[in-house]
Parts: sequence; structure tokens; C-alpha cells
Amino acid sequence: MEKFLGQEILEKDRWQFLQDNADSIEEIGYTHRFTPEELAQKKESLAETSIQINDIEVEKKEVMDGYKEQLKPLNEIKQTLLENIKKGSEYVDHEECAKILYPEEKMAGFYNRLGELVYSRPIMPQEMQKTIFSINRKTGTES
Repeated sequence: MEKFLGQEILEKDRWQFLQDNADSIEEIGYTHRFTPEELAQKKESLAETSIQINDIEVEKKEVMDGYKEQLKPLNEIKQTLLENIKKGSEYVDHEECAKILYPEEKMAGFYNRLGELVYSRPIMPQEMQKTIFSINRKTGTES
């Protein structure tokens, strides 16, 4: 089973390629590992959010009740960013993924829109029967 599919295809066309070659499209949840750029962006977002929180807390001393509702969503964002940075990943909930069956390996792979293998599992018996007819996969080079 390949870690990535369709990397030679432009990113904007990759999801269509994966859909064309998928045995089905299913919504699943998975943990998305951050690239160094995404991690840097999360850290930058954390710094910006922390600055916003600090500015609001200074004003909060003057008018405590007026800012309580503004802080709640920012602290939730901060908590999520801290957890994501600590883990170096985030859980993606309910994203359509292309399921590709590998009968020779008896495995099913789920690929996100970027062609990244995000989840794999053994093929279920009912899936094995339908792959007999899905021998010819599209390569993305057909017109």
C-alpha cells in the first residue's frame, strides 16, 4: 500500500483523480500530522492569540464583566492550538476520503484530498467480493 497517491498530479486536480480511482468515498476521522510550515503557522497563531488575550486581560481589570464573553472563544482557540502544537497533529473529523482496496495485500487504504494515506485496515469480506470486477484502475492520464 502506497503512502501517497497522485503526487505527480497537480494538487487542484488530485482529489478528482482519487475520486475517479476510489472504490467508494466515505467520511472518516483521522489524525493529520502537521508539516513544518503548518506547525510554524500554528505557533504564529498561538502568539497572535496570546497577544490578543493579554490585551483583553489588561482592559478586563477596568471592566471585568464586559470582556468575559470575548475571552471565552479566544481561550478555547488557545487551548486547541496548545494541544495541537504539543501533539504535532490534529484530529480531522468527518472528511471525505477515497477508499482504495488492495486485494493482493488484503488491505483497504483511505486517502485524503492530498492523496495522503490517513488510515488503513484489513479488507472486510464483503469488500473482497466486489474487487473482482475493479481490476482496471484509472491512472489519471486518460482523456
